[in-house]
Amino acid sequence: MKGVKKLIVAALLLSFVGVLSAFVSQTQEPTPQNLKVLPKDMSIDQVKEVMKGFNAALGVKCDFCHAPSKSDPKKLDFASDENHHKAAARKMLKMVSKINKKYFAGHGEESGTMAVTCATCHNGQKHPKTSM
Repeated sequence: MKGVKKLIVAALLLSFVGVLSAFVSQTQEPTPQNLKVLPKDMSIDQVKEVMKGFNAALGVKCDFCHAPSKSDPKKLDFASDENHHKAAARKMLKMVSKINKKYFAGHGEESGTMAVTCATCHNGQKHPKTSM
């Protein structure tokens, strides 16, 4: 009788693991929401790397551009547009892109040519110097 119980428990556990693994493999990684300037097909990891660059270039943390979550103010709502710095960042990204296309065709590390970045003007500061 004990052998039968163990066999049933083992079968149930294997079934549970099978169902769980099927569910886990079907769930997809969440995708970034509300991308308006960055490519919409970027993964979350790619977006995080870009954001780390902004953090370094401006000497800021994520809450400089991202608004707090309404449901949990200790967390950030990355998709929200409520923080005005996010709109400014989007404008700056478009500006940098236009400058690089106009003056540094084929720009970027891959080509070895110069390019303007956020750090070019901000140099680790929230607001770039506007005077010499």
